[in-house]
Amino acid sequence: MIEVSDLTVRFGGVKPLDAMSVTFDTGTCGLIGPNGAGKTTFFNVMSGFVKPAAGRVHAFGDDLLRMPHFRRARWGLRRTFQTEQAIEGLSVLDNVAMIWEHAKHEGRGKRDEDVRGALSFVGLEVDPAAKVGTLGARERRLVEVARAVVGRPRVVLLDEPAAGLSDEETDHLGAVIRAIPEHMDALVVLVDHDMTLVSACCENTAVLDFGKLIAAGPTAAVLRDERVVKAYLGTEEVL
Repeated sequence: MIEVSDLTVRFGGVKPLDAMSVTFDTGTCGLIGPNGAGKTTFFNVMSGFVKPAAGRVHAFGDDLLRMPHFRRARWGLRRTFQTEQAIEGLSVLDNVAMIWEHAKHEGRGKRDEDVRGALSFVGLEVDPAAKVGTLGARERRLVEVARAVVGRPRVVLLDEPAAGLSDEETDHLGAVIRAIPEHMDALVVLVDHDMTLVSACCENTAVLDFGKLIAAGPTAAVLRDERVVKAYLGTEEVL
């Protein structure tokens, strides 16, 4: 469980997050909102890239904000980014192994077992020795997700993982995301603009608009909320 209390971020006179308070329970939870709503800023606070002006974040009872960013990775925090982070000149296996090693796991045999297990889990059917730069968009996205689930993650933050994917590819990704809590015993927070994907993966969803939380609860009900329709969806016809 992630408990966020009065989380505020200031960049000069701008507040990307303005007293955000929300609880993300177990399973896969959605975090949606228009561009600039504060979603990625929240992930950056969680990851330790941005220091908030005020507020608290507790994850499974631990005070996340008191940990330096490198300890958060060792604690079990993983994330993807809107732009791909895998190194094109390295192999698929080495790219995923980097994250495993950054989390301070030990043992070469265990490393290879965990890395290959992550690649199998996401359904990446390519040669682990292949350079990431030779892969297509679908395979590169799956490498990113494999990097986020390798080892022993406790919290997995997915920032627009379906960007640029076809409907069929998104369906596969959705199946992978839904399986993470059960198979990895991790809490997932999913940010995406694809409401079909969010609806398929997330039992509960929170909505940000200009840094403020405007709705939170069961996904179907949230997507029907008039404030969400007005601020984000822009239509009364909800997927």
